[in-house]
Amino acid sequence: MGIWESLRIALRALGRNKMRTALTMLGMIIGVSAVITMVALGAGATQRVTASISSLGTNLLTVIPGSPRLRFGGGMGGGMGGSTGPVITLTMDDSKAIASHFPETVAAVAPTARGGITTKLGDKSYETTLTGTTPAYRVVSNTPVSRGRFISQADVDGRLKVAVLGTTVIEQLLGSADANPVGMYVQINRVAFRVIGVLKTKGAGGFGQDQDDMVIVPVTTALRRVFNRDYLSAINVEAASKETMDLAIEQMSRLLRQRHHLLPPFPDNDDFSVRSQTGLLETLQTATGIMTSLLAGIAVVSLIVGGIGIMNIMLVSVSERTREIGLRKAVGATSRDILLQFLIESCVIAVVGGMIGVALGAGGARVLGRIFQTTSIVSMQSVLEAVIVAAAVGIFFGIYPAQKASRLNPIEALRFE
Repeated sequence: MGIWESLRIALRALGRNKMRTALTMLGMIIGVSAVITMVALGAGATQRVTASISSLGTNLLTVIPGSPRLRFGGGMGGGMGGSTGPVITLTMDDSKAIASHFPETVAAVAPTARGGITTKLGDKSYETTLTGTTPAYRVVSNTPVSRGRFISQADVDGRLKVAVLGTTVIEQLLGSADANPVGMYVQINRVAFRVIGVLKTKGAGGFGQDQDDMVIVPVTTALRRVFNRDYLSAINVEAASKETMDLAIEQMSRLLRQRHHLLPPFPDNDDFSVRSQTGLLETLQTATGIMTSLLAGIAVVSLIVGGIGIMNIMLVSVSERTREIGLRKAVGATSRDILLQFLIESCVIAVVGGMIGVALGAGGARVLGRIFQTTSIVSMQSVLEAVIVAAAVGIFFGIYPAQKASRLNPIEALRFE
């Protein structure tokens, strides 16, 4: 008997018990849909984190104040790291020294001073984050403007009270992100600043922060007229190329140790940390990959449970159809024909359940993505893998019932009641 004849007989047998077949598929449907959903959300999270870090700039290095032993997390741009409190170790002179000492490995340097502020325009006020920096920040951290201009070196040298606003700040102060505030005056901690530009919209970052919720002013103005301090929050550095990033880290670390009169052992006694964009990206991708694998592993348990359900139902089917098996053997069906029939039945249950699970999983990933405002990516590879795994589960858990059916003695099977 050919495989197509076996398939026809298997489908007819499954069709006689539609409800039982559907309930047996349910385990596979739940398992596959859970795997597809978790993998899709994990892939979306990885892509979002990658895009967010890439949007910070290319070949980006960030020098952060404070000993590495006292920091609990990394940061980029001086605003995402954790520390035990304000640390006064980096100055404008450190930034200038880095820019002047390593022209072959360092392409641009942008010192930053960050802190919370209150902005006010008319009768509207809004609390946001201020970043004091230099013109190099626009290139180093990939921060273009959509209207007006960015801060200039003349603004920095003259400590001018000029500001570039993010679209979230504009929306809060003027009621619409599309409003044009260029030329207006905004109060920053009760000091009037003239708006000279609007930052191009970036949206939410991979860490959940709003990248448009910020105000940029000249670093000298921020230090003297807003924060009244001498130390920086971070020094953003663009390496000349990816190949020179490690060398740039080594050179900057050696220079800062000399300038700060630090003693070995290093890096334990450093009063700064140098973080690379590449290192942070690899760390976060590894973390999201581990979480995705863990969640997918938990979902795979549902597939195993579904497989056990298939085996249980197939054993019941063998018992119910013992006389049918004996009759088929009596009229010439071989043990191989019986084995193939029951294997096909278990595979059909698993594969059809898997395909339904793929559809539900893809839909579930989209729904959850919209609810949690994140990206979900259903790749063809994950779909094929899910269907192949479902078929493998059907074959594996269908072997024992199929073998039991094929080994039945036809005479005893015909006498079975």
